[in-house]
Amino acid sequence: MTPGVEPVVIAGMAVEAPGGIETPEDYFAALADGVELIEPFPRDRDWAVDQVLALGALEGWGSVPDAGGFLRGAAEFDPLFFGISPREAVAMDPQQRVAMRVAWRALENAGINPASLGDEEVGVYMGASIAEYGPRAAAVNEYSGHRIAGTALGAVAGRISHSLGLIGPSMTVDTACASSLTALHLAAAAIRSGDCEWALAGGVCVMGSPAAFVEFAKNNGLATDGHLRSYSASATGTLWGEGAGVVVVEPEGRARRLGHRILGTVLASRVNHNGRGAPIVVPSAAAQQRLVERTIAAAGICPADVDVVEGHGTGTPLGDPMELEALQNTYGASRPADDPVLLGSVKSNAGHAQAAAGIMGLIKVLLCGANGVTVPSLFADDPTDRLDWDRGALRLSTERREWTPRGTHRYAAVSSFGVSGTNAHAIIGMPVDGVAGSDSAVDSDSSSGSEVAHV
Repeated sequence: MTPGVEPVVIAGMAVEAPGGIETPEDYFAALADGVELIEPFPRDRDWAVDQVLALGALEGWGSVPDAGGFLRGAAEFDPLFFGISPREAVAMDPQQRVAMRVAWRALENAGINPASLGDEEVGVYMGASIAEYGPRAAAVNEYSGHRIAGTALGAVAGRISHSLGLIGPSMTVDTACASSLTALHLAAAAIRSGDCEWALAGGVCVMGSPAAFVEFAKNNGLATDGHLRSYSASATGTLWGEGAGVVVVEPEGRARRLGHRILGTVLASRVNHNGRGAPIVVPSAAAQQRLVERTIAAAGICPADVDVVEGHGTGTPLGDPMELEALQNTYGASRPADDPVLLGSVKSNAGHAQAAAGIMGLIKVLLCGANGVTVPSLFADDPTDRLDWDRGALRLSTERREWTPRGTHRYAAVSSFGVSGTNAHAIIGMPVDGVAGSDSAVDSDSSSGSEVAHV
């Protein structure tokens, strides 16, 4: 952390994940038990599922498994709760709706009444990417007039700010699969620079079409067996997923003054780009290593202090070995063989949540820190042979185990990399007691958990 600058802490969180998960508690339970949350394609989204699944029969196309990490409640929304008409709600990208809902819950989790925030200098930074929801805005239909705001990428963050009456910076961040961790980086920087008093940061991914599956089928990049095997020798490709997560970030002094829980401190975060030299979608081990080294230097801790790394882990034979090389040369090189740094990826449980991937990993880390345990990464018992594991002390997390703190904190790192060529990395310190004051999380009957309208 920069000397003389007040630390930025995480004081609340909320998550929606595949498998019907809508609370951090259920999310942690699934991860701790090693549950795979992959399900067949949804049949209620007007997708041409049979045509997509048949792509593998075409010359030059890879197979498409009937599998992914899908949000069951993506179509459920209570528009009147947020002051939105049902017709406008249908015209809204589901990512806007899910983001509003999860942001509300994150505030409640932090002990903040969402209805009390009008005209406050609070920032909103949300990672998201275009989802191809609904008909084209130029098509004349009953939802015309609502399509501009309904499909605008910037409105993902803007809807949250508008519904809560927040007047701080409001930005939707698109760095592809690095988006939500980039959003956290920007939010923390905004707080440190005084752009806002505190902020909501996170990301959301709800697929409006099966385009991601089609594109990766053409590139033979999908997991042929319907399982995303991060860092595994049997990995054949990635598997797309959905998810949403939001964290409340604020200066440590504010958290302590208001008695908020401190789930973690953002010790440092950094973002860089691969540069040229390879196609834009090809990862760079050298760029990732530079990024990790810069983040460690900014965090003010030794790399050996980091016990857990939540990696990107897309399950692709190209990307995973490059990431492993960067992590082995940094975190793995700093530890003794009998005390390795543990690596995992939530993608092995829930699929690749794209713009929300980083925040899904961050919330996993926060929950592990709060519960004092590490959790298994699925398929970790068959590590890839594309890395010389004996050259360093990097190991895949194969089981649930106690996470012994280092003094008063547990330290973890989170990585995200995008097809944009953007890389993001953050180091988080989690206090053992997790308390700045009293546990003041709200248990409110006014939660947006009462969504009833199928839109």
